[in-house]
Amino acid sequence: MLALREPEPSYEHVRNYCAEIREILSRLEYDRLDDLVQEVIAVKERQGRLFVLGSGGSAANASHAVNDFRKLGGIEAYSPSDNVAELTARINDNGWTHSYVDWLIISRMAPIDLMMILSVGGGSTKPAVSMNLVAAMKYAKAIKTPIISIVGRDGGQAAKLSKVCIIIPTANEQRITPHVESFQELFWHMIVTDPRVQHAIPHWESL
Repeated sequence: MLALREPEPSYEHVRNYCAEIREILSRLEYDRLDDLVQEVIAVKERQGRLFVLGSGGSAANASHAVNDFRKLGGIEAYSPSDNVAELTARINDNGWTHSYVDWLIISRMAPIDLMMILSVGGGSTKPAVSMNLVAAMKYAKAIKTPIISIVGRDGGQAAKLSKVCIIIPTANEQRITPHVESFQELFWHMIVTDPRVQHAIPHWESL
């Protein structure tokens, strides 16, 4: 008896996902992306600090970004979600909404500094989503610290409060989160490897 041949693997999802990435890239505005770079150049030149804020997957992206901006960009950078003990203590004692603001106050964030928001929705008051980011951005506006952001869909509060906001175009309503979080990483790597920002050569490129 002849063995049945296994069906050919389907690459439909892979093809679709890659097509969506290409679509997003084709819809981006390069001048707005350069505006993002210019704000990072400016904070470096004035010797300010970069505060990178995100929640969930974007918090993980914030940690990675802080590493790159410090090591490769030579910029003093921090993320409030990196110290889990402090973060959870603040959430437990004062609530989620104020957890990042309280951290920023202790860090003495000032107008010389720069806030970078990484978020899929950009923070929203109605419905109340990522209120920790909303409160942090409102605090930054109150003390005149400029804000830049990389977000998705309509940008939420980040689009309204940021000096420069990059809204990742939606190519598939079912895959907004993975696309936005992927492009956050793509764009901070773009910034930190810009010759006007880059301070050090990555290890593998130096070999």
